[in-house]
Amino acid sequence: MLLTFKNLNRFLVLSFAALILAACTTTPQDTASTSSSSSASKVEIVDGVYVGTDTVEMLAVDVPDRVFFAYDSYSLTSAAQATLAKQAKWLKANGSVTIAIEGHADERGTREYNLALGDRRANAAKDYLMTQGISASRITTISFGKERPVNSASNNKAWAQNRRSVTVRTN
Repeated sequence: MLLTFKNLNRFLVLSFAALILAACTTTPQDTASTSSSSSASKVEIVDGVYVGTDTVEMLAVDVPDRVFFAYDSYSLTSAAQATLAKQAKWLKANGSVTIAIEGHADERGTREYNLALGDRRANAAKDYLMTQGISASRITTISFGKERPVNSASNNKAWAQNRRSVTVRTN
């Protein structure tokens, strides 16, 4: 009887250890769909506009979902236009897809001012897509102002990352 109790005890200890080890295993992340701050991502601010990959996700394969703006501006940079041109090409190839363009601002300024600025940024992106042949009926815009930052720090890098428009698929 003692031998059976000893074996049962060993079995329970080994089972418990196996469960703990199984709970501690990790699964590799899909680097194509997650942002990374590794040394491979280029991050810099040029003329007050964020240029980097650590906050950008993809609308589709090789089609970035966001463009960035200079401080207190809703003018599209050449990099923003290149991104929107990729979005337009993808939207043309996927004629049934509708999108919403979210306008965002950094934390500086009043809530009302930033909502208006976010609206101008979203509409600047929409207008550009329309010049590329995308129907206005496929695009809605919304401004979140400073309410949804991707980086909550209070520094130049965070502010540059938060001054953006994001294209989101709605169907």
